Amino acid sequence: MKKVLKTVLLKTLPVMAGYLALGIGFGILAKSSGIGVWGVFAMSLFIYAGSMQFVSVGLLTGGASLLTLAVTTVMVNARHLFYGISMIDSYKDIGKTKPYLIFGLTDETYALVCTQDFPPTLDKQQYCFYVTLFNHFYWIAGSVLGAWIGTLITFNTTGIDFAMTALFITIFVDQWRSTRNHIPAVAGVVLSVSCLLLFGAENFLIPAMLLIGCVLVIGKNAIIKQERADNG
Repeated sequence: MKKVLKTVLLKTLPVMAGYLALGIGFGILAKSSGIGVWGVFAMSLFIYAGSMQFVSVGLLTGGASLLTLAVTTVMVNARHLFYGISMIDSYKDIGKTKPYLIFGLTDETYALVCTQDFPPTLDKQQYCFYVTLFNHFYWIAGSVLGAWIGTLITFNTTGIDFAMTALFITIFVDQWRSTRNHIPAVAGVVLSVSCLLLFGAENFLIPAMLLIGCVLVIGKNAIIKQERADNG
């Protein structure tokens, strides 16, 4: 158990740094919009969707309907459908923690639990569970800390919501630098920009994700072939 916890802690340190910073930003933004510390805690505990939580602040304070919240949540988190499907086999026999692992499968957690350098000496169920739990804790801690800071000081919060965009850019750059196969990344950028121009900022996400998914499925063999050539 100690070995698992030590490995998970080391693996999740970069996520901790990002989640604490982003969580603080979310907490401050939510508090400045009238959401209390306990409300922030509940959102991070039960919603646990960084980008959607930033979006939900404006929707909740703007009096949006439950239907609007539901549809927006599906649109913002549509990407989870695609990488969630890829974890079906991995989580097939994962045990009683499976519901929580599905709930806690964020972008950063996915990157860690599907990594190719998974330590073979560790129990996979424990590793996946504690990676998910640690990352969830980091996000809750950052959010609550931000909300608490928001009760002590007041300042112009314009631009804080860009923190989530900055995280995605950082992840993209890191993954670009760590691999020589840039086909998925290029496909994602080109198709996303194309859909943004065609459908507009409010409607481009789902078409972009569908197209990216189709391209990756159709080009799966070419991508695998390229990765094998790069690795070998």
